Amino acid sequence: MYSILLNDIVIVKDENAHNLYNKRYYGNLTDSGLELSFIEALFLLTKNKIEIYDDDKLITKEDLTDIIRQKHIFSHYLVYKDLRIRGYIIKTGFKYGSDFRIYERGHAPGDGHSNFLVKILSEEQEIKVRDFSSYVRVAHGVRKTLLLAVVDDEYDITYYDIEWTKP
Repeated sequence: MYSILLNDIVIVKDENAHNLYNKRYYGNLTDSGLELSFIEALFLLTKNKIEIYDDDKLITKEDLTDIIRQKHIFSHYLVYKDLRIRGYIIKTGFKYGSDFRIYERGHAPGDGHSNFLVKILSEEQEIKVRDFSSYVRVAHGVRKTLLLAVVDDEYDITYYDIEWTKP
């Protein structure tokens, strides 16, 4: 599917772009076309579902990977890819102060609420107790489970299921 690189998004201009949204819930449908984040676009590019152009130049997987690395969101791509391969539907979690919100297999946006919020950290990254507590509190407040996705130096991902408990 023909797509264009525009600022910080990729817009799928193909007339069948709605299928990516309606069937697998990629991106957001707008009057301009299907708007994808760079992370979603790289995932679809690696699956040979889209072709991306910047003016007349074809953007390769390596080109888009370089852009993602420059924006320091490569670990986000790795987590996104892992969760997509596992069958989850992933949407942005900014509204909840997290990186992603995910829907269980068989559920989708519009059918109900997401079950999980995902916060991504590198294994060297320090986190303040106050920040960690706020992530857990927000997830609990909106009745979601917090998944902490920790990416190590070899790009392996470990997930921690974090729950709020009262003694």
